Amino acid sequence: MSPIAPGEPVPEFTLRRENGEAFTRADLEGHTTVLVFYPFAFSPVCTDQLGLYEEMLDEFKSRGATLYGVSCDAHYSQRAFRDQLGVTIEQLSDFEPKGEVCRAFGVYHPGGFAQRALVIIGPEGVVTWSYQADAPSELPGANLIFDGLEAPAPPV
Repeated sequence: MSPIAPGEPVPEFTLRRENGEAFTRADLEGHTTVLVFYPFAFSPVCTDQLGLYEEMLDEFKSRGATLYGVSCDAHYSQRAFRDQLGVTIEQLSDFEPKGEVCRAFGVYHPGGFAQRALVIIGPEGVVTWSYQADAPSELPGANLIFDGLEAPAPPV
């Protein structure tokens, strides 16, 4: 399975914020958004990945991008994960129905978790860039996101 391609409109979806409130496609409109799909809260590579991105958060913001972490963990687990890491990147849960949004974005692993993937969405709700790691153990560096933010807009 490949991640959603640049030029594709983002499908309608509902994820859960850490407090249980809905986060939908409408929340993306008018903003450049980076969805950081990761396999498991509290796993070593996911911990390193979110910590790295947190260190670069001001640089992402200066380029107009807002990052959200997305996993199939329950929103309670994600909140505990974020609190333990001390990161400010908001976490979004694809727990119930499990993996539905990950499937819609083409990043659901058959093992029941999100692939390690990055999806950049432009203010109009269209994917401008996407990436999926070859293996869940691969940590995509921050430079990949910067490259994605600078990629030419896909034809609509």
